[in-house]
Amino acid sequence: MIFLLYTTKTKTSLLHSFPYLLLCLLAGIVFIVVLTARFRVPAFFALIAASFLVGLCVQMHVADILNNIKEGFGNIMKSLGLIIVMGTTLGTVLEHNGSISVMSAFIIRRMGQKYISLSMNIIGFIVGMPVFCDSGYIILSNLIKTISRQAAISPLITSISLASGLLAVHCLIPPHPGASAAAALLHLDFGKLLIAGIVIAIPASLSGYAWATYAGKKMNVELPEEQTTSIPLSAPPSTFQSFLPIVVPVLLMAAKSFATWGGSSTSIVADMLAICGEPVIALSIGVVIALLSWKGKKLRTVTALLAEGAEKAGGILVIIGAGGAFGAVLAAMHFGQHLSNVLPLASMGILFPFVVTSLLKTAQGSSTVAIITVASLVQPLLPLLGLDSANGHLLCVLSMGAGSMMVSHGNDAYFWVIARFSSLDTRQMFRVYTPATIWMGLVSFSMVCILSLLLPH
Repeated sequence: MIFLLYTTKTKTSLLHSFPYLLLCLLAGIVFIVVLTARFRVPAFFALIAASFLVGLCVQMHVADILNNIKEGFGNIMKSLGLIIVMGTTLGTVLEHNGSISVMSAFIIRRMGQKYISLSMNIIGFIVGMPVFCDSGYIILSNLIKTISRQAAISPLITSISLASGLLAVHCLIPPHPGASAAAALLHLDFGKLLIAGIVIAIPASLSGYAWATYAGKKMNVELPEEQTTSIPLSAPPSTFQSFLPIVVPVLLMAAKSFATWGGSSTSIVADMLAICGEPVIALSIGVVIALLSWKGKKLRTVTALLAEGAEKAGGILVIIGAGGAFGAVLAAMHFGQHLSNVLPLASMGILFPFVVTSLLKTAQGSSTVAIITVASLVQPLLPLLGLDSANGHLLCVLSMGAGSMMVSHGNDAYFWVIARFSSLDTRQMFRVYTPATIWMGLVSFSMVCILSLLLPH
């Protein structure tokens, strides 16, 4: 009897020890990596399966695991569901009404033939605000082929320059899912993240362009075959109308943050900005502007595009929800409390979320999954990291965004999108694009460190 009590006590102690909990966490992460990278299991199912695996390993009851999964999934949907749907819909409308082509042509004309690769980087940055990086690259891939031939420049340089601009905003700026999910989990104002994210994303994007220009010149890549492009059935919007659906939501969200800075305001203008600057409202206004600027549109076309936007958002939302579910199971383990007793978290600060996100992104390939998973892990550790303040939350999210850029290689879907639609071989991608993502991550984190010195804690 005494032996049974001793062994039971020892087993319970083992199950709640830090080494065992760390082993369970690593098993869950490895499980996600193997399922998504090796067996190509969709991220949603991999995350849900990992939630059950980790929960069962720590002897959590199945009913408790299910409750944590439901609560984590539901909390993320409550915070992000409408934002992701409206952001995806805006990108879909801009793609189909010709606005993206108009913006691209305008930037190329202004920059001139001498700065074609820089133009592609800027195009990627601007188009990437409402459009996810994979979709944005596919949309603009034909533009790469055309201007590379016209300017007699290597398509490798233009391709990686464009990809860098798209990736920078995808990892750092809402309404992209990773940054949005992290902001929701850490209760961070979207407008403040948008402003700071743009500040960090600009040098990150330019570092990718700089590396592409330097490394691309050393490699000979044949110009692609000339292809004919289809003529749109209706006249596209003007340049002003094309930029407006992107600029207005950004300004509204930024204005809301400035209006509410330092506390609540009772003025009518501040109240109006607070309403219109809500991400869902601001993005909805952008969708309406994009639809109103579409000449010759038909009701049937509009409804089809709205349906397409909602359907695209569905696949993203289930991944985000599953990430929230996995995070809820981790939170129920109280892993953060055990971790604080082992690592000198107080001295690590923003380095901790950056390193952990970098490792997870490198291991499993998805920037979105990496940010969501680490945000769930870091959230209870914020006081111990010295980041339990509004500015601390901001710096933490930006650090995770920087980490989620690196290191992109063969397990990253975006890696293969670039290779496929630009006709680049794997060797070229590993020699130019993969190092570009490392530079982007390091430059981004350096900018976050500088920002941490400027912001009051």
